[in-house]
Amino acid sequence: MEDRIRILIERDRQTLLWLRTHVGDARLSTAIDVLTRGEAKPYVSALCRYLGVRPPTFSGSLPRTPASSEVGDRYLTQIRAHLARNIYSRAR
Repeated sequence: MEDRIRILIERDRQTLLWLRTHVGDARLSTAIDVLTRGEAKPYVSALCRYLGVRPPTFSGSLPRTPASSEVGDRYLTQIRAHLARNIYSRAR
């Protein structure tokens, strides 16, 4: 079933498992057929909307790692330096 749906993150995989138990494989397969119609794989969220269901929130079950701000800080420093050069050159 996973080969017919876009699975981008772990939450998508968990939602697909929930859909399979909640609505069943037959109904899910029919929804996939209707949504694809020869085009790209449907997103899990599109399947949920089509089926009229709202999946549970899988809070706490996904590992959360703090995001590093190192790259963003480096870019902000470069932007500030660039702005400072432009402001200084216009002031002359």
